[in-house]
Amino acid sequence: MHGSKRVLAIAIVCLLGGTMASAQRTKKTQKPPSEPAPLMADDVFKNIQVLKGIPVNQFMETMSFFSASLGYNCTNCHVAASLGNWEKYAEDVPAKKTARLMIAMVNAINKSDFGGRGAVSCYSCHRGAGHPRIIPSLAEQYGTPPPEDPNEIEIAAQGPAGPSADQILDRYIQAVGGAERLAKLTSFAAKGTYGGWDTDFQKVPVEIFAKAPGQRTTIAHTRLGDSTTAYDGRAGWIAGADKPVPVLAVPAGQDLDAIKLDADLSFPGRIKQALDGWLVGFPETTIDDHNVQVVRGITASGSRVKLFFDKKSGLLVRLVRYTDTVVGIVPTQIDYSDYQEVAGVQMPFHWTVTWTSGQSTTELSAVQGNVPIEAAKFGKPAAPVAPKP
Repeated sequence: MHGSKRVLAIAIVCLLGGTMASAQRTKKTQKPPSEPAPLMADDVFKNIQVLKGIPVNQFMETMSFFSASLGYNCTNCHVAASLGNWEKYAEDVPAKKTARLMIAMVNAINKSDFGGRGAVSCYSCHRGAGHPRIIPSLAEQYGTPPPEDPNEIEIAAQGPAGPSADQILDRYIQAVGGAERLAKLTSFAAKGTYGGWDTDFQKVPVEIFAKAPGQRTTIAHTRLGDSTTAYDGRAGWIAGADKPVPVLAVPAGQDLDAIKLDADLSFPGRIKQALDGWLVGFPETTIDDHNVQVVRGITASGSRVKLFFDKKSGLLVRLVRYTDTVVGIVPTQIDYSDYQEVAGVQMPFHWTVTWTSGQSTTELSAVQGNVPIEAAKFGKPAAPVAPKP
């Protein structure tokens, strides 16, 4: 994604508020009494008028939804000075006032015509443009239709019978080494490079630590300080100097489920236990000219995850997860490639993460299997400190 556009997940920061949150969404984000309440957008940002009462991470995902829907960058909805000053995001401009009215309009449509279900969103009309088109395009009507995006296929079709979810997942387990070898891999430490919107797409060193059954920490050493995602098997954190909160505890729900899933898939022998509600029967599709089989699963919080397995090799080549926000559904796509053997197990050494506010690529250069890793590696990270020049 272009550098100016990638920032919008951070950019429209003080636009709106959360009256659109449905009862179902509220229920999913509520924390058990024993856990601390999540940090809310109202606690961090100023001049929140519509998107009130939602966690910070959900607020940022909402910003990225606007980015994808309107094709906007930060300064389309904020003053130019906001790019270097979080306080400036709170200043009102006409675009922010219009956005608040649009949120109220979409909310009213969904409530009155669709029983509160999010059937209509910003993307329904804008489709990546700042202003919705009102005149039909003859070029589009009579031109060659674009290929169907496999990420859009949300409901299984009544197509010809194919292999079951168990059969596809069993073949994947066999393809990466088999259940016996997978059970023997209990940890690994990896080094490589990371590049994305938060590094201006410059490659920086990255370290990954993982321990079975489901702990994982990724540390990218950026010029602003370490950017860390950690999961200790129960709790997760995100830390970075470019974040609105230097160290953010990820609240229970769809975002924590996403971090947990990355940790679970580090040791794919338990892939069947990582998700529930497995479903097959999706239309056949291709990725990079490879025929793939699609299996859908459900996380503990109810969000959908689709896994794409190469029909020939059986390997996992793509994962797409869907996160509900108060304005629509945000997809995150991970493409895996360059599988190499580590302690008898095939692991991807290259993956690209694409989401509505950016893209990043990780390339591993060395992985050591079955190494001791201290528990502190998976705990709450320290606040990032910029390296000395």
